Amino acid sequence: MSKDLFSPATLGSISLKNRIVMAPLTRNRAGEGAVPQPINVTYYEQRATAGLIVTEATPISAMAHGYPALPGIYTDAQVAGWKKITDAVHAKGGKIVIQLWHVGRISHPSLLPNNALPVAPSAIKPAGKAFTYQGLVDYVEPRALDASELPAIVQDYVHATQCAIAAGFDGVEIHAANGYLLDQFLRDGSNQRTDQYGGSYENRARLLMEVTSAVVDVIGADKVGVRLSPVNPFNDMKDSNPQAIFNYVATALNQFNLAYLHAVEGGIHGGGEADPFDFSAFRQLFKGAYMANLSYDKARGNAAIASGHADVIAYGVPFIANPDLVERFKQDAPLNEADSKTFYGGTEKGYTDYPVLTTV
Repeated sequence: MSKDLFSPATLGSISLKNRIVMAPLTRNRAGEGAVPQPINVTYYEQRATAGLIVTEATPISAMAHGYPALPGIYTDAQVAGWKKITDAVHAKGGKIVIQLWHVGRISHPSLLPNNALPVAPSAIKPAGKAFTYQGLVDYVEPRALDASELPAIVQDYVHATQCAIAAGFDGVEIHAANGYLLDQFLRDGSNQRTDQYGGSYENRARLLMEVTSAVVDVIGADKVGVRLSPVNPFNDMKDSNPQAIFNYVATALNQFNLAYLHAVEGGIHGGGEADPFDFSAFRQLFKGAYMANLSYDKARGNAAIASGHADVIAYGVPFIANPDLVERFKQDAPLNEADSKTFYGGTEKGYTDYPVLTTV
């Protein structure tokens, strides 16, 4: 039987009623103490018809923050806030995993405890501006992490995973994409270390493998996904040979038997031109389920699933404006246009007030 977006699927031990995934989307609407609010419950509950929701990227510690009004997953209050969200999504028959995030150098002292410097593999200041409570300000030069500090960061991922279990999530996704900490270690434009965490492909991938191994030990490989973005230039990212390093990473991740690999197949957020990359070869190296993301519509999504390129498709902006995206795809109904002015921060406007199809 041929598969399409509406066929059920299994990612590890997570059963999906369809192959339409809500991609992780930063929306900057958490409350005091990085705690999810009632409005966040409504937002996710509205989108529970997705086969799977991947939450917005969620900092694993106070030092992992890089933007205002992000929800965290490291305190009891945050766990309680997320539990309301997972309960609401599950009550509607949905599945939800949380994306675990450390931003690394993409932060600013004003967003960190005691005005700390952001941390990174190497002390290389990214081009661009940090989004802070005071507005846009230049990034600062980050502090290069000492190798002796990395086990504590791995432990932060462990603690966040334990919190995710307590909050009722169906699994976790390790965010190793889009120019944040784990991606900063992978790519040689941001990693110029000469120790066991820099240089060779194995060394640059070491932290991601340590984090993945530790997270798997807590929750089980069948509930863990990893997100990569081999050629996304966003956040001033580049690599001298992206195909080689990311082919290595895709192959190395096979050791874990993960629930899925999630790939951003190009450049997003207007970071400039993405380098050429053979995503078909990359995908074939990974032996598990593959989640494809970037500019897919219904037709391209169905084609990618039918051809075997992808097992599931993650949709971002369409889910912002269309809480009932699955039904709209089913009916070939027109899609609401997303208002980019309300993507980051604000109220229910552009968040929970997009219209759904009316049934006669």
